[in-house]
Amino acid sequence: ADGRRRMSNPPSENLKKTPLNGLHRELGAKMVPFAGYEMPVRFEGGIIAEHLHTRSHAALFDVSHMGQAELSGGDEARAALEGLVPADIKSLAPGRMRYTQLTNEAGGILDDLMVTNRGGDLFLIVNAACKKADFAYIESAIGPGCSLELLPERALMALQGPAAAAVLGRHANGVGKLQFMEMGEFDLAGGKVMISRSGYTGEDGFEISAPDESATRVAALLLAEPEAAPAGLGARDSLRLEAGLCLYGNDIDETTTPVEAGLSFSIAKRRRSEGGFPGDSVIQVQFETGTARRLVGILPAGPAPARAGTPISDMNGKPIGKITSGGFAPSIDGPAAMGYVDIDHAGAGTEVQLTLRGKMVGGRTQKLPFVTHRYFRG
Repeated sequence: ADGRRRMSNPPSENLKKTPLNGLHRELGAKMVPFAGYEMPVRFEGGIIAEHLHTRSHAALFDVSHMGQAELSGGDEARAALEGLVPADIKSLAPGRMRYTQLTNEAGGILDDLMVTNRGGDLFLIVNAACKKADFAYIESAIGPGCSLELLPERALMALQGPAAAAVLGRHANGVGKLQFMEMGEFDLAGGKVMISRSGYTGEDGFEISAPDESATRVAALLLAEPEAAPAGLGARDSLRLEAGLCLYGNDIDETTTPVEAGLSFSIAKRRRSEGGFPGDSVIQVQFETGTARRLVGILPAGPAPARAGTPISDMNGKPIGKITSGGFAPSIDGPAAMGYVDIDHAGAGTEVQLTLRGKMVGGRTQKLPFVTHRYFRG
């Protein structure tokens, strides 16, 4: 215990703290600034151990820095949100959730978010660094029959891995019946929580939205199970990279469209034809004629990782793109990366060159993801 406490670093007075901050420190977390919060980047076992434990058992992540809100107003609220995102929100069934993006007039992505129909209200989860701007934008766009209620006093935890259903099922009766991208309300640790079968690792798993006052109780209850262990931002990033999941600010931003980023699956057929969201004309043309570039997976040759910003060239040395995310991928025991390349070089298996520390290193494109998704679909 003393060794774990020594690994934890002093708090910063200028950073916000999640309800689980004290528990992280008790568990010996290495705390770092992230999106204005003091967050755990790793625990005593290290990032690789946490990553592999998630893939083989179950890990609990604190994602309470994310923005949570409820958009109420029934049909009017669903129509208002459809005016801001390319997803089909009007047909979203109660209890079901959908991944989508807030787009700008150029078809670029202001942020990506999760939307759940809670049987009347829409429950929104947005990225931490964007939440203030997102919520202000949404609030300015909805009509008088709608209201947006921010939920800053709710924690958010993600229990991820093949053992997640068994671990959570011991304490939340019936949670194992949830399908991928479905949410319900459950009794957990003596209180009501919202649980969705979703996550950011490519594994089966759950996200748990709980009142701040019960967050530590919920986390401690789950971590007491033999299969479960805490994990930090470092493993969360390497897991999502292997799963080919975009990180806002790296792989997607205001200059990238959902089609370029390989997110076409999130745009319903009706929305593709009808439009009615910012940048619809740009995205419709891209569906019809294709894009000039595409986000692809890249496997660098050799042991050195290719980090964000690494230039990508063809075999003749002509620049064709750049890396947006990259690092060591423990599940494949080597480096992996994602990046945009021109469409002529986007096919899987294309040989490319990467400029690493002034030297040209080989690599090849690969279809994403690097590891097979294991979402639970019944």
